[in-house]
Amino acid sequence: MATTEHPPPSRLRAWMLQGLSDMGKPGGHTGPHAEPEPPHKGQRWWRVMCLTGVDYFSTLGYQPGIAALAAGLLSPIATVVLVIVTLAGALPVYRRVAEESPHGEGSIAMLERLLSFWKGKLFVLTLLGFAATDFLITITLSAADASTHLVENPHLTDTLHGKQMLITLILVALLGAVFLKGFLEAIGVAVALVAAYLALNAVVVVVGMWHVLTEGHVVTDWTSALTAEHGNVFVMIGVSLIVFPKLALGLSGFETGVAVMPHVQGDPGDTERNPKGRIRDTKKLLTTAALIMSVFLIATSFITTVLIPEKEFESGGQANGRALAYLAHEYLGGAFGTVYDLSTIAILWFAGASAMAGLLNLMPRYLPRYGMAPHWARAVRPMVIVFSLVAFLVTWVFDASVDAQGGAYATGVLVLMSSAAIAVTIAARKAGQRNWTIAFAVVSAVLLYVTVVNVIERPDGVKIGACFIVGIILVSLLSRLARAFELRVTSVTLDDMAQRFVRDMATRKIRFIANEPDRRDKAEYRDKIEQIRADNDLPEPEDFVFLEVTLTDPSEFEGDLTVRGEVLHDRYRVLTLESSSVPNALAALLLHVRDSTGCTPHIYFEWTEGNPFHNFLRFFLFGQGEVAPVTREVLRKAEPDRARRPRVHTG
Repeated sequence: MATTEHPPPSRLRAWMLQGLSDMGKPGGHTGPHAEPEPPHKGQRWWRVMCLTGVDYFSTLGYQPGIAALAAGLLSPIATVVLVIVTLAGALPVYRRVAEESPHGEGSIAMLERLLSFWKGKLFVLTLLGFAATDFLITITLSAADASTHLVENPHLTDTLHGKQMLITLILVALLGAVFLKGFLEAIGVAVALVAAYLALNAVVVVVGMWHVLTEGHVVTDWTSALTAEHGNVFVMIGVSLIVFPKLALGLSGFETGVAVMPHVQGDPGDTERNPKGRIRDTKKLLTTAALIMSVFLIATSFITTVLIPEKEFESGGQANGRALAYLAHEYLGGAFGTVYDLSTIAILWFAGASAMAGLLNLMPRYLPRYGMAPHWARAVRPMVIVFSLVAFLVTWVFDASVDAQGGAYATGVLVLMSSAAIAVTIAARKAGQRNWTIAFAVVSAVLLYVTVVNVIERPDGVKIGACFIVGIILVSLLSRLARAFELRVTSVTLDDMAQRFVRDMATRKIRFIANEPDRRDKAEYRDKIEQIRADNDLPEPEDFVFLEVTLTDPSEFEGDLTVRGEVLHDRYRVLTLESSSVPNALAALLLHVRDSTGCTPHIYFEWTEGNPFHNFLRFFLFGQGEVAPVTREVLRKAEPDRARRPRVHTG
């Protein structure tokens, strides 16, 4: 392969593109381009649970208020429905995702394996658009709710009133700064935050339950109002099922639970191919988090519904977006309430860290490999800047409002969960597990129903998701177009016969003929040699070796190249190659032959018939078309030194 010397990068550039940053070090990010992590390294599962818990558990900061706005008096019953879907639906689905995708790729990787060619790439880009919606809105919504808790604190209201947008932007910027500095200590910080936050919430729940028990009329008032409004329990359940999609934010956290899976320690005997311990402990992580969250969801929805006046949940009310903080101030005093606010602000802000980690795990895993992102997209720091800027834009568009972002967040969460349910249904069916296939199909139907209802009721969510999808696809295609002439082959391997051909030619002048295989009979090769000699006025004694490329998936961008040699009709030497792009395969082989022999190879083409623009589109989409000029352009970009560049002849 060609190697070209470049001037040393500036200190800023070197820092921005450092390795693949701290996220690639052992114990950190283990994406596809990171340094491999020894199987026995990592953190205990309960510590990693806290990393995903800063996203999952932090929804207690706003979920009870959203549930009260969506379901009113039915909030506790609707929350029970949410918990049932969580434990009987989402949890089994993601336990299976952890088993099928143990390196943090999630359900997207499972579905990617089902589709090939461009339809597979476009499908993955669509899912990545919804993933970006989920994770980016997690960052902006959590920061917005953290600023709400800060602004609504009784001690700070007068000072910070009207500054919520500025505070939210500062929190997003601070989050980006953490990732620019490094993220190796995230799990330790997450453990401390989650422990403190859950402990404070437990205090609020216990005190709230005590007030419910000692003020018995609040339960009576609630049940009386509930009966008057809905009649009987069956109507209540039916209405709860209808409003349940509005509570979908309580299902968030499972996707990040899988995304942080590479951090789980597992067993000393785990291997990358078979990390049994990591899978087992990740299932513990998901189950424990779901059980803890389910208990808190039911308890908090109950106490907030019966203890907080309904008008306080509405926009401008003191409990809007901060129901539990309202109770903390109301029943435990300003000092405890302020401590609770600070804890909530910290975990909501750090919930964005979990989402940022999910983004940095997903995007570099797919886009650069598809050729749909620049090389720097494999480095963490440039991507942190990109994601932070997008988060600024989203915050500005939504005016830092928690309620306004709820629809987009729920859409992203539900689409990813539905895709995960469909993926595990297909996996169970392929494994011949009939009962699991039926069970997962039912879960898929429920989640698809919830997704559709959510989209109908809150179309702004799918509109934002569509903007992310269109943006990702457009940027991806433009990036692929800009990188079309890169040398995409990562390595070249020749079999014994191919090496013999190359060694023999190296004693004379190395001449290749690019041939599109057709009948592969004697006449085809004889006629091709005569045509090349006539077009290029070559003398009779010159001998040639044919190069024939068989196209694989043309949507793939990078790959290895294996070259095999054979002698056809006892006379014609042929090197066969398999690649996603004909020009790139030919250019890579020419450079490899030059480097291994020290001789400059020549390759001969005939012009491709047809419209040049159409031929370029064929190359861009299908890996073939304008082979001769594109091969020359790939060589020109790979080897700037014209004297060392393999020669391309076209007649």
